[in-house]
Amino acid sequence: MRNISSDTIENAVYRLAEEACLHLIPSCRTALEKAAKTEESESARFALDTLLQNEKTAGAEKMAVCQDTGYAVILAKIGQDVHIEGKLFSDAVNDGVRRAYEDFYFRKSVCDPITRANTADNTPAAVHTEIVEGDKIELTFLPKGFGSENMSRLYMLTPAKGVQGIIDAIVETVRLAGSKPCPPIYVGVGIGGTFDTCAFLAKKALTREVGSRNPRADVAKIEEAALEKINALGIGPQGFGGKTTAIGVSCELAPTHIAGLPVAVNIQCHCVRCAKSVI
Repeated sequence: MRNISSDTIENAVYRLAEEACLHLIPSCRTALEKAAKTEESESARFALDTLLQNEKTAGAEKMAVCQDTGYAVILAKIGQDVHIEGKLFSDAVNDGVRRAYEDFYFRKSVCDPITRANTADNTPAAVHTEIVEGDKIELTFLPKGFGSENMSRLYMLTPAKGVQGIIDAIVETVRLAGSKPCPPIYVGVGIGGTFDTCAFLAKKALTREVGSRNPRADVAKIEEAALEKINALGIGPQGFGGKTTAIGVSCELAPTHIAGLPVAVNIQCHCVRCAKSVI
């Protein structure tokens, strides 16, 4: 059994919040740079160049790379041989979020869904925990902006829809979103499970590296086919047209019921921000 202080968890979340909100992940930056070199549309290239310059300025000035520093989503893999000393795990996470959003002047965007009263510290975070083997805690911090989150969709398809139905659902979601989620977007897709686990899989997919492929060949083909069809829509960077509407599609899946085929599509804007650490 390994003891880990709740203060250690809080400080780790604090550092991850800083890193995630100030920088794009390297694979996102690389994808945007590649798109800027290959785009034929002058407006699309201008949009991509501006996004890349914004990221450089944010890093140099230690400012948020996007003003929407999002809803703090934390994915945690907690080893079964870990004993957490001090506060509850969720309290330690929220204290780390609270401190970071205050110290770095990140926008506080969390509010009551009915009264719209702001919680004033960007808590509570959305905390997802998984118990795994070992004596470590793996933390992933994903600040999720809602310009893109609002464009996400969940489909409860019948099994007869098959692979084509999955691809159609992904492409339809992007088509209906248009320029609203600040493209070029990153598309996370959950396939299978239940109504709720499918949505989580789509969120989890957004923590993968842009351009990565699912290890299952049939799922990787879905990713590739969906990305090709999305980029044929012509929405383009910031809606200016062009061939780069999305920089990646990532699918995660789980077994489902014989009567169902849930598909969740979680949209992420061009600003792919995600930080990870192991305690």
